[in-house]
Amino acid sequence: MNVQPVQDLPEFATWLNAAPTTLTELRGRPVVLAFVNAASVWCAQRLAELAQWQLRNPGRLQLLVLQVPRFDCEREPEQALKLLRRQGLAAPALLDGDWDGWRRFNITAWPTLVLLDAQGRERDRLVGFGGELERALTALCEGVGRPPDAEPARELHPEPRLPLRFPVGLVATTERLYIADSGHHRVLECSHGGRVLRQFGLGTADFMDGGPGEAAFNRPQGLALERDALYVADTGNHALRRIHLLTGQVDTLCGTGRPGEPLEGVVTQPRGVPLNHPQGLAVADNQIHIAMAGDNCIWSYHLGQRTLKWRAGSGAIDVRDGSGHLAAFAQPAAVAAVQQVLYVCDALGSSIRAMQLRGDLVQTLVGQGLWSFGDEDGPRALAQLQHPQAIAMSPDAPLLWIADAGNGRLRTLRLGGGELSTLELPRRLHGPAGLALGGGAVWIAETDAHAVLRFDPVSGVLSDVPITE
Repeated sequence: MNVQPVQDLPEFATWLNAAPTTLTELRGRPVVLAFVNAASVWCAQRLAELAQWQLRNPGRLQLLVLQVPRFDCEREPEQALKLLRRQGLAAPALLDGDWDGWRRFNITAWPTLVLLDAQGRERDRLVGFGGELERALTALCEGVGRPPDAEPARELHPEPRLPLRFPVGLVATTERLYIADSGHHRVLECSHGGRVLRQFGLGTADFMDGGPGEAAFNRPQGLALERDALYVADTGNHALRRIHLLTGQVDTLCGTGRPGEPLEGVVTQPRGVPLNHPQGLAVADNQIHIAMAGDNCIWSYHLGQRTLKWRAGSGAIDVRDGSGHLAAFAQPAAVAAVQQVLYVCDALGSSIRAMQLRGDLVQTLVGQGLWSFGDEDGPRALAQLQHPQAIAMSPDAPLLWIADAGNGRLRTLRLGGGELSTLELPRRLHGPAGLALGGGAVWIAETDAHAVLRFDPVSGVLSDVPITE
């Protein structure tokens, strides 16, 4: 067993949501230091596993999350905390902005869990998804009672209670606006003025099919509308769901409720086919194209044949062009389809990709590599984005709209060799992660502000959409 004395928390780390403490003050109970990156869905999954273990074993250990930034935007404390809270984090978190803690604890990869016993000594560490989390945590806490005077460090200043909580996916029609209200675990049908007409999902994180009073989602994100069906990337349940808009009935097309390796073939039992963090959806040619952020691949579900097919992506995190499985994506977050082309918003690659639906050839339109990001307009070879989260296609022009979340901007890319441009807005956007075009407007999910905005591309007016229930 690895038992090593451990130094204290990094001196220059910024406490994001809790009163400062030290490892010395936490002596007497086991501690888990989770070194994560807020932009990584792999880290989000690890944190979700930790949270589930704590629910089953309340008070047995103290979790401290150390956010180590990948993007410049994550060096801003408020933005880093918002990204963590989008994923449901409620544990105390620190910003290791200068990577001081990363170096001090000799961390080599995200996510890494450092397990400290009640005397503050390192007992184990789990790197990536290596090791058995349940067994390691149980062994760490074995024989240790909770000190009678010990209160766990708690989160301070939680998010405000508002009608929306971290909204993400949007769909707009001529009369309706559909919103994936991710933090409230529901999907809303609204008027363009923001009045809530219907709610799908009970509003608590669960995985249930059924009618309006029975169905439940878990952090839904991407939405796609086809005729009278609204398809939902139920990200927290790692599932593809469908809402029948005429009846309000919700069913599952595939997904087990837990992340897993998807399997190609006919889906005979929807709850038996795993997905891995589906995030973005687009419908074309009777198929639902899925941006699968958890395995860095593009998948397609054929509605008529009920088959699941692996289209492109090797599974490695990279920005690499090529056909089908030879290509590589870096956490694809959103997709948009038009004229036999699927456009992909590659979040960690800060890039926009194009995949030919006939032949699955992948090409990079904007983006200069996995670790290259910035805020530059101009020709595609020079332009830069930072952690984009959503895209939408203009219905009447070869124009792709981009929610450039890391820069807080709304950008456009003119297809066919055009340049990347920034829209002049009256203010910076707060973590925009959803886009839709419809009813003569661009609808923006201003995710970190818990709001939806309406942008008129003709007048340039940006206005809030007041959500009222």
